[in-house]
Amino acid sequence: MTADQLSDGVDDVDDRGDVHAVALPVAGVVVDTGLPHLDRVFEYGVPAELSEDAQPGSRVRVRFAGRDLDGFVIERRARADHPGRLAEIRRVVSPEPVLTPEILTLARAVADRNAGVLGDVLRLAVPKRHAAAERALDKAGRAMSPLVPAPEPGPWSGYPAGEALLRRIGAGEAPAAAWMALPGRSAEEDWPAALAVAAVSAVAAGRGALVVVPDHRDVDRVDRELTARLGPGQHVRLTADQGPQARYTAWLKVRRGHVRCVVGTRAAAFAPLHDLGLVAWWDDGDDLLEEPRAPYPHVRDILTLRAEQSGAALVAGGFARSVPVQQRIEEGALVAVQPTPDAVRSAAPRVLVAGDDLDRAGPAALARLPPLAWRTAKAALDRGPVLVQVPRRGYLPSLACQHCREPARCATCHGPMGMSAGGSVPTCRWCGATYGPQGFVCPECDGRELRSTVVGARRTAEELGRAFPGVPVRTSGSGEVLASVGPEPALVIATPGAEPVAEGGYAATLLLDGWALLDRSGLDAAVEALRRWVGAAALTRPAPGGGVVVLAGTPTHTTIPAVEALVRWDPAWLASRELAERVELALPPAVTMAQVVGPRTPLVAAVDAAGLPESVERLGPLPFRAAAAATTGPALVQVLLRVPRDQHLDLAHHLAAMRAERSARKEPESVSVRMDLADGQG
Repeated sequence: MTADQLSDGVDDVDDRGDVHAVALPVAGVVVDTGLPHLDRVFEYGVPAELSEDAQPGSRVRVRFAGRDLDGFVIERRARADHPGRLAEIRRVVSPEPVLTPEILTLARAVADRNAGVLGDVLRLAVPKRHAAAERALDKAGRAMSPLVPAPEPGPWSGYPAGEALLRRIGAGEAPAAAWMALPGRSAEEDWPAALAVAAVSAVAAGRGALVVVPDHRDVDRVDRELTARLGPGQHVRLTADQGPQARYTAWLKVRRGHVRCVVGTRAAAFAPLHDLGLVAWWDDGDDLLEEPRAPYPHVRDILTLRAEQSGAALVAGGFARSVPVQQRIEEGALVAVQPTPDAVRSAAPRVLVAGDDLDRAGPAALARLPPLAWRTAKAALDRGPVLVQVPRRGYLPSLACQHCREPARCATCHGPMGMSAGGSVPTCRWCGATYGPQGFVCPECDGRELRSTVVGARRTAEELGRAFPGVPVRTSGSGEVLASVGPEPALVIATPGAEPVAEGGYAATLLLDGWALLDRSGLDAAVEALRRWVGAAALTRPAPGGGVVVLAGTPTHTTIPAVEALVRWDPAWLASRELAERVELALPPAVTMAQVVGPRTPLVAAVDAAGLPESVERLGPLPFRAAAAATTGPALVQVLLRVPRDQHLDLAHHLAAMRAERSARKEPESVSVRMDLADGQG
């Protein structure tokens, strides 16, 4: 296919020279059109003056349908498939071969798996060019980083299969492991040190190592451990929050072979490492590892594909275990690397369940704490800092009628109402509307008084400050996330995922409002609650050192699997239990569940016309739950499509063809597709 075969682009063909005057005069170009029906390679002629620079992997500008668009040269060949005249490449943006064959193959596989467009994946994989970065970095490049000796097992000695895993990585083999990390470790033995040792094992074997973690604080911790073992300048970090020049410079160092090791957030998953020997990621259940832009790939799937294509070792680590990782263990695709029960008992803190009964008087009542939680915090403050995990940020993020407990909803968009500070008026968290001069009137009972159903981190900090006078109170959340705190007594109020590391560990950890996590909608509510709890509890000193965790706000009159798993410190048991239930009920990840979203009429028409196989089970149209951004425009609904997992790629192919057909017809309504529907979406 050639660009001038498009009816609206024929008149734009350039004739700036004889394409047969150079060797390999035809270039296959992936053009960034953004249109699903044009997701293929187009042929262009290569002018003689551009032949040297227009090599596979280079960025070019081409004329396409009346516009100059960006693209990548992916091949040069002697003959064109199209018998007519070819449009020519307009210019070479940069001769730097930024799109390597490995990354192109990977991007195509990711797009195919997610019913996506190659151009969308390439925008995730290859950062925008920064000319100053190219000029500043010596184009000739330096020699590859010097080899380092194989590291000592260090943190991996605490796991029965840990040393064997390192030996296989160092031998250039491709083991695939799901690693359950021990809690309560010192900095020298904690998970960042363990990931660094695994990476250095691959580098010592002359291969590349890629470590992906959820956020920049995790990057900082792994970065320090890698620097201590490899030395300064022997690895790079890749994150989305780097400046354009810093990120592109680091990326170029990887592509040119200056370094063999990369640590970063999900932006690093496509880093073009040479001879990849290890891919590893931390905390599989963290939603920061899932790309929020189409085609919505998860780091888990990207790195699994990379490991398969390059023959690299794979390590998925965490304090908890997600259901998809558990599934791969039970299928034999991953081998569990975990500590012995005795090691867990020695490393984990003691966990107590305080229930949801609050004191009606005294200091505990001021802090909204069960008596057990208050006594534990008071005693622990004599020994060091106390971590308090609050499931919601803000002040009073959720309100309800004082009389009938009906949730307070916005009169404009029906979003949840909350308060941002003491003395403020109730405001919609979606559209920002208030109740106006008339105030709140409950539609169920005509009540006019509100109560809080969930207390946010800021309000909790105020209450704890009054309950523990004279004790410093620090907060870590969306406004300011603390990386670490010292060993001195203090109350540290944090939302899930924002807990700072305490020097020497926390003397105690309070997990408040546990029901708020357990009552989340979605399949993964229990597993996600446990992941957040153990993420905080793992920062606590071990039980032999006096570390205590108190879970508050959950009922004690019944057995809750997530609570039981926390008390036993057995996330694998909960993940296995959840997977068994989903297999029985045919729910993800036991099956593939795709989501198609759009206005009702065009959505139903698109699914009807997709030619789906009879094996596809169709659910819907169903209501689509969306936040404020979806309150304008036509109402959206969703159709869920369920197939056995071995038919995943076939379903993706049909949905990609559906998108291409709609794009070719220039349908005005948007219909989006999401494979592997994530928990809680829709």
